[in-house]
Parts: sequence; structure tokens; C-alpha cells
Amino acid sequence: MSAKAEYAVRAMVQLATAEAGTLVKTDEIAAAQGIPAQFLVDILSDLRTDRLVRSQRGRDGGYELARAATEISVADVLRCIDGPLASVRDIGMGDLPYAGPTAALTDVWRALRASMRSVLEQTSLADVASGELPAHVAEFAATYRTQERQRGHGS
Repeated sequence: MSAKAEYAVRAMVQLATAEAGTLVKTDEIAAAQGIPAQFLVDILSDLRTDRLVRSQRGRDGGYELARAATEISVADVLRCIDGPLASVRDIGMGDLPYAGPTAALTDVWRALRASMRSVLEQTSLADVASGELPAHVAEFAATYRTQERQRGHGS
């Protein structure tokens, strides 16, 4: 995931916490999330182009989610910024040039994409903002935290 995509998700979750109908200024989002303001302007422009946010210009202007936070997945935001989830050199999975001992890699990449989708498509901005993640996502995270503790570090 690129820094731009990670910033975009953080900005969108910040917008998800705003009261419905409230416009949030770029500077407020940038300050709340520690995102460079000029970088955020570019991110919000991409999000607006993909109709994930709406904007209003002027002194009382700002940004708001284009639809309810429950209806926007983390995957929607990531795809807007970085394109397809878990792509391999921008080649379709069926067109990867694997043969012989590497032939099974196609299924490894398919499994990776499927597992990413199961987390990112089923986790909404509202889920993240509330801290109440879907059960399978919370379980994945708990398992990973346990593995981190067993290894004695955060990698």
C-alpha cells in the first residue's frame, strides 16, 4: 500500500466521524491525521473524481463523504488511489507467465487477492471509525498480534 493510499483511508475515516451534513476543511483533516496539507488536496481531488467525497468551495466549504460511511469500504478507497488490490505487475491472474515449478504461484496470488478482499471489501469506514471491525477481521488482527508477541517484535 502506498503512503498516498494509507493517507486517503485515514482522511476518509476522519470524514466518517463528522456529523452528517457537516463539511470538514482540508486543514482540519490534515491536522487531525498528520497528513501534509498539499498532499491531502491531491488525495481529496482523486476521491472526489471517484465520487467518494463531495466538496463545496468557499469560506464555509469543505469535504464530506459522498455516501454513508457504512456504504464505503476500505477497498473502495484503496482502489481509488492505488488501483486493483494485490495486482502482480498489472497482469491478469490468468495471463501470468508461470510454468513448471512456479505454476502454483498464480493460485498463491489469487489466494492473496481473495484474503485481501475478504478484509478490505467487508470493512467499512464506519467499522473503522467505531473500532468495531467485522468478526473475521478482528480475528485476523488478534491472531497476528499474538504472533507478534511470540516473535517478540512488531514485524
